[in-house]
Order: sequence, then C-alpha cells, then structure tokens
Amino acid sequence: MRPVLLAAALCLAVTAVQAAEIRVISPGVISNSGLPKVAAAFETKTGVKVTIQVSGMGTIMNDIRTKAPAADVVMLPMDLMGTMILSGAVNDFTPLGRAEIGLFKKADAPRPDITTVPALIAVLKGASSVLYSDPVSGSMQAGMSDRLLKRPEFAGVKGVPVKGDAEPALKRGEGDANALGLGLIHVAHNPTNTETGSPWLVGELPAELGMHMDMATGVSTRSPDKTNAAAFIQFAISPQMRNVWKAKGIARY
Repeated sequence: MRPVLLAAALCLAVTAVQAAEIRVISPGVISNSGLPKVAAAFETKTGVKVTIQVSGMGTIMNDIRTKAPAADVVMLPMDLMGTMILSGAVNDFTPLGRAEIGLFKKADAPRPDITTVPALIAVLKGASSVLYSDPVSGSMQAGMSDRLLKRPEFAGVKGVPVKGDAEPALKRGEGDANALGLGLIHVAHNPTNTETGSPWLVGELPAELGMHMDMATGVSTRSPDKTNAAAFIQFAISPQMRNVWKAKGIARY
C-alpha cells in the first residue's frame, strides 16, 4: 500500500504545482509591450498559469488595493509605483524598462526629420492634424502629449484628441495624407530614429522633451502567492526576456 500512497501523494503534489496561478495587473502601456509573451514563456517554463488583468490608468491604483481576486504582481509607471510603495500596497519594486512616445505618419508619407526640437516643431506645425490619445481617458501618455502640444513653442499645431492610440487611428483612416500622430511605440526602434521596417513610425521624440514612461514592477502585499510572484518578476527581467520586450518597444534598463 505504501508505494501506492506515495505515488498518489506525488501525483497530487504535481497537480498542485501545475494548478498554481498568479495574476499580473498592468496598464495598457505594459500589457501591449511584450507582457503576454513573457507570461506565456513563464507558463511554459514553470507550469504556473499567468492571468493578465489590464486596468486603465484612471482605475488601476484603486484596483490594486481593492479588486478581487487580488493581483500578485503589479506593473506601473515609476511615479505611480512610488505611491503604491508609500501606501503599503507594494513592498518593494524593480525597474522594468522605458516606453517611448513617438511620432507616427501615414504609411505612404515620407519620414520627416525630428531629431531636434525645432525640427519636430516645424514638422508638427506643417501637419494637417496631429492625432493623440484623448486625455479624458485618464491615460498617462495622453496627458503627456496634451501638455506637450499646449506648450507655447508648439502653438499653431492642430492637435486632435482621438479614442485609443494615434497609430491605430491613422491605420483605420483617421486624418488625411498629411496627418501625424503622437503615441506609444510598440515596435523595436533605435533612439537615432533609423528605419525600423514600420512604414507608420517616424521615430522617438527628441530626448530633451522627456516624452517617455519609466516602468516598474513589484509584488502586491495582497498577493496570496508571493513566491511565484517574485519568481515571475525575476523571469520578466531576465536576460533571455530582453529581446521579447525590445521587440514591442520596451528598452530594458
């Protein structure tokens, strides 16, 4: 009987490991930037199921604190993560990477030079419209784009708030042939704005404008499985995942 009982116990233990599940709460900027592929790779390697819960910037802070079932892993822009640390919702954090806001165009339009701020301003002023995410949505990058276009030196730029992100808006036909868009870059790119293979992307905005979002990750204090949550974070920032993030526009530190 003992061998049979031992085998049954081992079987139950294996089943328990396979049944493990963690939840990752993230805004769209990260969930659209490689997180699903990282989660799938972690599942394949460990057998631990990863459920991604996407929350908007307007609700994610409250969701982290109160939503049931509780998230195990929290992914947020750095300054919001600081708020979570100070409030006790997250114990510690790990830098994750940087997401850049870039300029997009119609696929058939020429790629303009935006390597300096004066060049960017001239390009934006020459556009028929500059699409960007409506800040009413609560999106952090939408607010950043809105504030940029309201700076005195950008006066005269025809900013047009749109639902969602600018690149999809241009792709679905919003704006004419001379329209441009400000939005998050979700493809591999280079700060020097060399050709990426995407006919829609012009490139990053000049670095001195600070149009980027630095992201961080940490284990929620409400997590029921802090061990697997910590293991997921270490996997997500591991060298073998660097190219996964890079392919979707996230530059790992």
